[in-house]
Amino acid sequence: MAKLVVNDLNVKGKKVLIRVDFNVPMKDGKITDETRIKAALPTIKYVIDNGGKAIVFSHLGRIKTADDFKKNDIAPVAVRLSELIGKPVKFVNATRGKELEDAAKNLAEGEILMFQNTRYEDFDLETGKEVKKESKNDAELGAYWASLGDGLFVNDAFGTAHRAAASNVGIASNSKQTAAGFLLEKEIKFIGGAVDEPKRPYVAILGGSKVSDKIGVIEALINKADKVLVGGAMMFTFLKSEGKNIGASRCEDQEFVDLAKSLLAKANGKIILPVDAVVNTKFEDTKGTAKSVDAFAADDMGLDIGPKTLELFAKELAGAKTVVWNGPMGVFEMKNYAAGTIGVCDLLANLTKEGASTIIGGGDSAAAAEQLGYASKVSHISTGGGASLEYLEGKTLPGIACVSDK
Repeated sequence: MAKLVVNDLNVKGKKVLIRVDFNVPMKDGKITDETRIKAALPTIKYVIDNGGKAIVFSHLGRIKTADDFKKNDIAPVAVRLSELIGKPVKFVNATRGKELEDAAKNLAEGEILMFQNTRYEDFDLETGKEVKKESKNDAELGAYWASLGDGLFVNDAFGTAHRAAASNVGIASNSKQTAAGFLLEKEIKFIGGAVDEPKRPYVAILGGSKVSDKIGVIEALINKADKVLVGGAMMFTFLKSEGKNIGASRCEDQEFVDLAKSLLAKANGKIILPVDAVVNTKFEDTKGTAKSVDAFAADDMGLDIGPKTLELFAKELAGAKTVVWNGPMGVFEMKNYAAGTIGVCDLLANLTKEGASTIIGGGDSAAAAEQLGYASKVSHISTGGGASLEYLEGKTLPGIACVSDK
């Protein structure tokens, strides 16, 4: 069933609670990538442009010790939000208390209030112990945050949708109406669409380092997709399961080699493995050599898929109508081993031009597409790594399930 979206709500004159994903990378108190802040702007703008009073909040990092408070202070994000949206953002350096309650109560139409990192509630400074009130969906905390608004809650944080927290499920259970923000709506449309009713042919591309991280999604995809193309370091666990010599390439323990063998058997030809790789004898950014996966020497370390594999992948992707990609094809951070990941980006960009729905499922593959300049050349880049994987598995995500149906 379709979900309520923020533009289905009557927000005028109402205090609207908006859970965003401002879990941005920081270095020395400065934001190094503001993609997630920009992604939340349409939802926040809709609320304030339509006379709503926006109360915005997010987690940032993890709070496990007292030292984590300072390095995960979300105040710099409020400053940057103000600059990007072109309006003042009132910031309260607290997650509860009179100052926050008064600020919410006195908010005028079209104004924005942001409060401190929700995960500050995960650690008790007085006792020096983890309490995880936010992360474990403390009932009292969810009810308290909900009381700051006027019964309207907008969840626009897909990155945490796979976790039931006080700031999503807790607030939703104490609100009259919960709607998806525009970003969450887009995630439901693209990733949910690939899970529920993909246009075919439907091809999945999986990379990254470990089969063990993606067991559930691989099993789901071999039942749902028409083809599953495998690259990245995880390819060597699969190749070893076929009895190939993978030299000094990264490979998981024998139990996952055995698992890879069973997945290949279940897939009945749907899983397509690389035929060559770019190798080096050291893990360093120097020029490598393309070798057949049947010709590795003992000291060869595979660091990227090879040119013949890219040709094979292009053939398997030809005519695809839905493509989901999660995980880079090699060590793309090193320029000598980025060709495979760039090649996949090119293939997806061309398919997008041909009308295919092309989805990059968060995490390192999303970072690669952003860094390599392909963000605008695909249909959708997910903002949630773990969430996108669980969604592709077909799991029910608490942060989506708590949104009201239309």
